[in-house]
Amino acid sequence: MAAVAGEDVDVFEKRLILDAKDGCQDSFRILVERHEEAVFAFSYQLLGCSEDAREACQDTFVRAYNALPGYKPRARFSTWLFRIALNLCRDRMRARSTQKRVARADFSASASQVDGACPRPCPDESLTLAEDLNKLSRGLSQLPPDLREALVLVGVEGLAYRECAAIMGCTLRAVEGRVYRARRMLLDWWNREA
Repeated sequence: MAAVAGEDVDVFEKRLILDAKDGCQDSFRILVERHEEAVFAFSYQLLGCSEDAREACQDTFVRAYNALPGYKPRARFSTWLFRIALNLCRDRMRARSTQKRVARADFSASASQVDGACPRPCPDESLTLAEDLNKLSRGLSQLPPDLREALVLVGVEGLAYRECAAIMGCTLRAVEGRVYRARRMLLDWWNREA
């Protein structure tokens, strides 16, 4: 389905959504293609693992497809998808947390295992962009989930605070506070890790 020249993107997307709701698989495929990269990137920022992020991304679109008949466009389609992805990522993080608690109860790690699990660069190594991005990813993983979610939505995905509030199911003021606290905690962590 090709867009009419000069047609507004939102109108085109609304038409795709209506067609997909009516069962047009091609329209849903186009919607997936338009949003999968952003949903994957968002999931990866929250989960920190490409395999988990891929699965969360796929699950997001499966859930979206199944829920599409009941979808009512109160917000942008991407907001709805991010909300689904956020809930799936939260479920995965809770499952991970449970698995870690079980693993800790069953096994005790030696100091050498802990040191080898997350090597820090030597002080005399020059930092590259890749190292800074790795450090940023580690810093994000240190934030509490609600703060990390808000910071990733606003700072990484570039969403407006209002849209972030809709995705997270909280007030605009709560998002502002979470982003502020996340930035402060991340900055403090970054400076300690220097």
